[in-house]
Amino acid sequence: MAWNRERLESVVRDRIGGAKLVVVANREPYLHTFDGEAIRCSRPASGLTTALDPVMRTCGGTWVAHGSGDADRVVSDRYGRVKVPPEDPSYTIRRVWLTKEEEQGYYYGFANEGLWPLCHIAYARPRFDSADWVQYRHVNQKFADAILDELDGESGVVFVQDYHFALLPRMLRNARPDLVIVQFWHIPWPNREAFRVCPWQDDILDGLLGNDLLSFHVQDHCNNFLETVDRSTESRVDMERFSVTRSGKTTLVQPHPISIDPEAIAASLPIDLDAAERRLRKRLRLGGEKLIVGVDRVDYTKGIPERFRAVDRLLQRHPELKTTFSFVQIGAPSRVHIPAYRRLNEELNELADEINWRHAIDGWRPIVFLNEHCGADEIYVLDRLATACVVSSLHDGMNLVAKEFVSTRTDGRGVLVLSRFTGAARELSDAVLINPYAIDEFAEALRLALTMTAEEQEHRMTSMRTVIADNNVYRWAGMLLSEASKLFQARQLAETRSSLEVPA
Repeated sequence: MAWNRERLESVVRDRIGGAKLVVVANREPYLHTFDGEAIRCSRPASGLTTALDPVMRTCGGTWVAHGSGDADRVVSDRYGRVKVPPEDPSYTIRRVWLTKEEEQGYYYGFANEGLWPLCHIAYARPRFDSADWVQYRHVNQKFADAILDELDGESGVVFVQDYHFALLPRMLRNARPDLVIVQFWHIPWPNREAFRVCPWQDDILDGLLGNDLLSFHVQDHCNNFLETVDRSTESRVDMERFSVTRSGKTTLVQPHPISIDPEAIAASLPIDLDAAERRLRKRLRLGGEKLIVGVDRVDYTKGIPERFRAVDRLLQRHPELKTTFSFVQIGAPSRVHIPAYRRLNEELNELADEINWRHAIDGWRPIVFLNEHCGADEIYVLDRLATACVVSSLHDGMNLVAKEFVSTRTDGRGVLVLSRFTGAARELSDAVLINPYAIDEFAEALRLALTMTAEEQEHRMTSMRTVIADNNVYRWAGMLLSEASKLFQARQLAETRSSLEVPA
């Protein structure tokens, strides 16, 4: 039976219907900002929110997140709550307010200058600062307090997202041993030798072992975590059951690759694609050439400089391809408070200018670099019209951009050029797989994408679309929440038996 909204709703209703569902993430799925005197509600560009919003629309419950919009407080009640989505409210956001000092230390500091580079093999040195660690711990406790307030003593399933909350599960477990706590770690988990450089490794492992279930995208990341625990803590690691038992409490460690809602993405495409294409080409000052697209946050893990260099190498080797295509890179600015990210933005602008100067002909330029935020609707139109999409991450947990591109291709055409170092490469094996560090190979993959026959495109795309349809976001959430429901029912049964026991 295929996974869809109805099946997921049935799982949640029938199996954990007696518990509150609380999702915890740093990023909120909807943010409110001032637009002049008016207030605008928008959805931030985020793979996590794209994946989880349809789940919450289906299941209901509460999403606890950092309130980051400048109008968030105005539309929220005195507890930071607001119903979303605005056009059809189906769940609640509980916003947690952070000071500038808290955000700097917890988010920009420890999470993104410490854990992010530590977990990604992208050759960026992690920076660990004790003041950042203090704020990270403090904000994790702040979120724990908000979650406990939302639960208000009732039974609950708490679904924690990502590396921002490594300490949160233990805090919740200590306060409420009865809760079922599940965490999905969206980024890779490094090998043991890499992880041991973290000064607070024991605290992080203890925090994560507060979960009933800890999940990663792929089995390799599970194995890395289990090996890290085995060599770092006094615990029993069961490699057959993929679990860790410590102080009598067991944490399951399982792979569950995240996905998207392909039907919703396809349905968001405009009816008049020709008109949308004309508007898009006019805005980007493009002619009738083929388009290759890249869509990313500007992050050193995404391999954007490697993409630009591959375009340069392609044109050096095949000058006859000049004016036949343009590479459009949407690079949303990200974490610009961190020096490494500011330098990357500067590098990309300089590199694009250099390559365009070298190859430009009569107003045509090979690289169109949009260093700005673009809405999902415009991105999906660009995906739908492109000859190819390039995802060249140097290291990635999954990469939902690749799956979104495939989902827009209702025409069965288009080529996905995909890094072997993404979790998505395990599922989308009919993409043109590359090593983004091998620029010659990368350039040849771009040439192949530009010249691939329609028949081969359709064969590859049909296969990838089937994989994504079968393994959609409802299956991801359903499998995780099914595991949570087993734990919830077992805990309820144990509590019932305990209450029926007669004291000796």
